[in-house]
Amino acid sequence: MHNAIVVDLERCIGCFGCEISCKMENNVALGEYWNKVIVEGPYGTFPDIEQYWLPTMCQQCADAPCVHVCPTGASYRDENNVVLIDKSVCIGCKYCMMACPYGVRNWNQEQQVVEKCTLCQHLTQQGKEPACVHNCPGEARFYGDLDDPNSDVSKALAAADPADVHRLRNVGNNPSTAYILSSKYATWRNGD
Repeated sequence: MHNAIVVDLERCIGCFGCEISCKMENNVALGEYWNKVIVEGPYGTFPDIEQYWLPTMCQQCADAPCVHVCPTGASYRDENNVVLIDKSVCIGCKYCMMACPYGVRNWNQEQQVVEKCTLCQHLTQQGKEPACVHNCPGEARFYGDLDDPNSDVSKALAAADPADVHRLRNVGNNPSTAYILSSKYATWRNGD
């Protein structure tokens, strides 16, 4: 089992609903983000302009550097291959924050621990979707097991042209989160 998120950027309308629902569901502190939407663009010259919205969150790396550098085991992978943080073991060294190639871990000043996207484990353990997936009005986000061909993520990837499936830059960590974007809509600008 390898749970992850796939985002169809062709369906993303840039409403920031995923960002807001994540903050609300997980009580993420003001100024911090477990899911941050980056505006890519506009690029080009009128009338040939491209723009898309790129939600960034924990990429659920197959070889997660944050897990490797954690001296206490606070950063770990659970039975579903989800990268998580055990706050009771976190000593606040921030090594995992430095090791994350995407900058998607946050420092909780009040609790003096590192936090990140949990894929809404408290919801998914009950058979529900993560808040960002459930609340996406464009139905651009999919959640499920990448190893299950019948999961929503696997179906979304299977329906896409392989040339249109992208991941954030791989620096040896093998990110699992996938993004779907056809060049007929915009040019992928985040490194494969």
